[in-house]
Amino acid sequence: MFQIMNHYANLLVRNIQDYVDKDEPCAMKDVLGAYSMDVVTSSSFSVNIDSLNKPNDPFVTQTKKLLKVGLFSPALLFVVIFPFLRPVLERLNFNFFPKDFLNFYMNAVTSFKEQRQKGNHSGRVDFLQLMLDSRVEDSSGLNKEQKALTDTEIMAQSIVFILAGFETTSLTLTYLFYNLATHPDVQKKLQEEVDSYLPNKANPTYDILKKMEYLDMVVQETLRMYPAAARLERVSKQTVEINGVTIPQGIVCMIPSYVLHNDPEFWPEPEEFRPERFSKENRENHTPYTFLPFGDGPRNCIGMRFAMLSMKVAITAILQHFTCRPCKDTLIPMELSGQGFMQPKNPIVLQFVSRSTTNH
Repeated sequence: MFQIMNHYANLLVRNIQDYVDKDEPCAMKDVLGAYSMDVVTSSSFSVNIDSLNKPNDPFVTQTKKLLKVGLFSPALLFVVIFPFLRPVLERLNFNFFPKDFLNFYMNAVTSFKEQRQKGNHSGRVDFLQLMLDSRVEDSSGLNKEQKALTDTEIMAQSIVFILAGFETTSLTLTYLFYNLATHPDVQKKLQEEVDSYLPNKANPTYDILKKMEYLDMVVQETLRMYPAAARLERVSKQTVEINGVTIPQGIVCMIPSYVLHNDPEFWPEPEEFRPERFSKENRENHTPYTFLPFGDGPRNCIGMRFAMLSMKVAITAILQHFTCRPCKDTLIPMELSGQGFMQPKNPIVLQFVSRSTTNH
């Protein structure tokens, strides 16, 4: 899947270059949303799409509809607000998505499976391929397909991956480049790290990204300031008492991650963007469970590593070629809407400049 990310990161660079060539400001959610959607859709359904330049592609149009319906469906929002009603809807066999959506994605899974059975396998590794690989027979002759995912479950898992991965990744990247544009000293330091690990604009590798400490610090600090989910939910496994408050077994508990991330008791001057909070030395002083961008424990976000990797690939690719700056359309300070995901009240617009220009 790393190859998929690199492919779309290079496409992202070309898309930003179009704005640079025209000397136009860039609406960050447009280009970063396209990158995020292309990566998660390609990884989920083994397709190659270009949502920004080929908006009429059937997969692009269906995925955009899916994201619009899935993220802002009244029924889904109702369940988010009243999570205790979820079992009732499950018993009623309630579907959040129209049948034509489900049929489209089911046909995609079926088509890919048929191509593979004919021997038309490209060798690429993505989630759809991995889920189908789990259904091969083992050496004992027992068919794992009976225990593994069905076609419907594979389709459902792919859709969930798109819904969970698109908005969180695109929003975090948008906030991160806003932070870099408004903190040029941080941006310069990060560019220097990128250049030192990836000279001559080399494509990143997994091992190299793991070594880039300042990159990780910048991403983590952005996630602290702007967690994609303002709250988390967990069901208590047993009745417990915490500070005199009894939490019954089976009750849904809501954890306000945004409030924790911006509590001055744990994060001095929380409104300030300071990547050094996440240096190796300072991490040791963090109070446990006060930083929860992906949750924690055995039920933390299953796509956490994929999301982090996807973001870091995009960040390094962009910073190898460009410097971002505020422009007349950049609202400083930024305001949050507080509706649904943590979204900016107004679109974040920045100006990109080629580094070949800024270096002279």
